[in-house]
Amino acid sequence: MTYRFMIQGAGSNVGKSLLVAGLCRHFTRLGMTVRPFKPQNMSNNAAVATGGEIGRAQALQARACKASPHVDMNPVLLKPESETGAQVIVQGQRLTTVKARDYAVLKPQLMTPVLDSFRRLQAQADLVIVEGAGSPAEVNLRAGDIANMGFARAADVPVILTGDIDRGGVIAQLVGTQAVLDPEDAALIRGFLVNKFRGDPRLFDEGYRLIESRTGWQALGVIPWFPQAHRLPAEDAADLGGTRGSGSFLIAVPHLNRIANFDDLDPLAQEPGVTLKIVKPGQPLPVEADLIILPGSKATIADLAHFRAQGWDIDLAAALRRGAKVLGLCGGYQMLGKEIADPDGIEGKPGSVPGLGLLDLTTTMTPDKRVTETEAIHPASGTRVTGYEIHLGRTDGPDRARPMFTVNGQPEGAIRADGRVMGSYLHGMFSEDRFRRAFLASLGATPGNASYDATVEETLDALADHLAAHVDCEALSKLA
Repeated sequence: MTYRFMIQGAGSNVGKSLLVAGLCRHFTRLGMTVRPFKPQNMSNNAAVATGGEIGRAQALQARACKASPHVDMNPVLLKPESETGAQVIVQGQRLTTVKARDYAVLKPQLMTPVLDSFRRLQAQADLVIVEGAGSPAEVNLRAGDIANMGFARAADVPVILTGDIDRGGVIAQLVGTQAVLDPEDAALIRGFLVNKFRGDPRLFDEGYRLIESRTGWQALGVIPWFPQAHRLPAEDAADLGGTRGSGSFLIAVPHLNRIANFDDLDPLAQEPGVTLKIVKPGQPLPVEADLIILPGSKATIADLAHFRAQGWDIDLAAALRRGAKVLGLCGGYQMLGKEIADPDGIEGKPGSVPGLGLLDLTTTMTPDKRVTETEAIHPASGTRVTGYEIHLGRTDGPDRARPMFTVNGQPEGAIRADGRVMGSYLHGMFSEDRFRRAFLASLGATPGNASYDATVEETLDALADHLAAHVDCEALSKLA
């Protein structure tokens, strides 16, 4: 018999993903075979897994289990392409693109692949730790639900409800969730956690016992704020913002509406010689930046229009005149070319739009999606890079004669003749320590000597220690 439990949240962004990652590492270190599972995720931060693509958070959780990521760990992934529509990925492969109102019709049909994936994971694990999405308190979305209580009831999985005390109102979050749930759904909740506590947790003893007495749920722990969380890849673009680091080398990144795979930036933010500034809409790109990175995008044409609407194209040109370098990653790479053609209307109305014209390239959007792990060579430094690609479209033009990388002897990416504008489809390049150091040094930065992978591993272990100290993991095992 496989043990299983589900972490649901009394609201969005209560820390579910990190809790699951930390618990995965904790129980893995006890000698159990553990697997993460999220029935439905909504994120443009995706990872390549066996069989296709999944949410980046589930890839991190798989790593916490010391397992390879697999599409069964996140059978339904929604990738927002507009304010009202999203691409639907089922068991790693693109199924369709739907408007939000139409997804309610499609959703019940997805329970079968969700349960199939869950059963396959159960067959290979001692413990499956399930992560919910959003909050079960959104009872207006309960019909056909596959993400929270709908899944928990279908798979008969006990639920642990988590509240975020840092936002305030955690008693109302947890007690109120029980109040609005269908009694049969509420009966699946066996315990609760209070997350992100700052200060002396004893000051919350009375509130903690009040939640326990009002709900009848088992109290499983008050978890203090985990300050190292920023060292792990974030899933939610809402977590991006502000300035990280205090080095003399300034990297500026515009926060696109549909920014994707933004964990590309994490290794750079941890370099002691770097300051990484995420530029929010309405703010200018700093013309004094040493490097400006145009990140990935789930809707390249729409984000290019957004980029221009902020005046960032003017700022970018000014920064180049002052000596900045520019790097485009995936969608950002496509934006740097002369034209983006979309003859089939994959991203909207059929047609084409002018790019930023900083690389002599043209991109044509095509329905076939490239999802693959990629091993490349960086000719300028001779370093080997292992990354991944997730994109629609093909890019070609004269500047590809100066590729940023080579893959099996073939050019990948492009560099302008003066060497100041670069682009590549390769995500994850900066996770490779030797390449990151060589790249930064070539631009005049002073890189450190830390290992990014070692930092992630150390932080996962620290997170597991943190949860073991503050969560009643023995009681959690019994509930499972």
